Amino acid sequence: MLITRVSKLLGIKYPLLQGGMAWIATGKLAGAVSEAGGLGIIGAGSADASWLEKEIHTARTITDKPFGVNVMLMSPHCDEIMDLIIKEKVPVVTTGAGNPGKYMLMLKEAGCKVIPVVASVALARRLARQGADAIIAEGTEAGGHIGEMTTMCLVPMVVDAVEIPVIAAGGIADGRGAAAVFALGAEGIQLGTRFICAEESPAHISYKERVIKARDRDTVVCGSSTGHPVRVIENRFSRSYLAKEKEGLSADELEKMGAGRYQAAVKGDTENGSLLAGQCSGLVKKVEPAAAIVKDVMETAEKILKGLCDRL
Repeated sequence: MLITRVSKLLGIKYPLLQGGMAWIATGKLAGAVSEAGGLGIIGAGSADASWLEKEIHTARTITDKPFGVNVMLMSPHCDEIMDLIIKEKVPVVTTGAGNPGKYMLMLKEAGCKVIPVVASVALARRLARQGADAIIAEGTEAGGHIGEMTTMCLVPMVVDAVEIPVIAAGGIADGRGAAAVFALGAEGIQLGTRFICAEESPAHISYKERVIKARDRDTVVCGSSTGHPVRVIENRFSRSYLAKEKEGLSADELEKMGAGRYQAAVKGDTENGSLLAGQCSGLVKKVEPAAAIVKDVMETAEKILKGLCDRL
């Protein structure tokens, strides 16, 4: 069994994190992943503290193992979300869409492990100096908000730049991807897209089917001109959005155009909604329990790594 600084730090069986996908990473999904030996993460997204409190309680009815909350730092509810995390003694916090420096001390003093998601070496270095416990280095292959660097290049650069453990994310859907990033120096992995198709995921079956049916080039990046690029599965909405973006529609107008589209997709509108998903969608083959996903990824990764050692 793979034992790394990440699994020791978080007190989990496998060094595998489930991505904190807003409106999909609920307490039910996070609880199932944690119960299976990974680290389930509730995605706070733009939700308020009352919603998150219910999801935290749901996760605790499913598992007594560690779980986390992902905080989108651009959320208007960020301060109250952080206060709730401390009140509820959530053991792990991952962050995205910004620098969590202003919250670092209060979270650490409350006993939370703080693990920011980064898309650059510079931000990884800065957050390591500020006291982050680990770093999630996420490549542009990921679904949702993305940076520019690929996982293959970003992960080893971040590993070389910081002393704390690095968790790889972006484009990882199976044990082959996991084995690859462990070889790059990562000590943990984070999966998002494959967990969209977990049985415990609240995503509509139509959304899940679009992920399963996706081919290698079926994702596109929208919003590059706004400074907040997002990877989605191509559909009627993404084609319309990209056309407007090409015409030069302002960032404000584009933001308005995209408002509420992701939630629409989660509820089943796969043509007019925003189907956030990574390039690894083409590797997702079926809907299955979260526990089966965790088991498959980790057992396959271990088998591959042992096989590579045997060839030497």
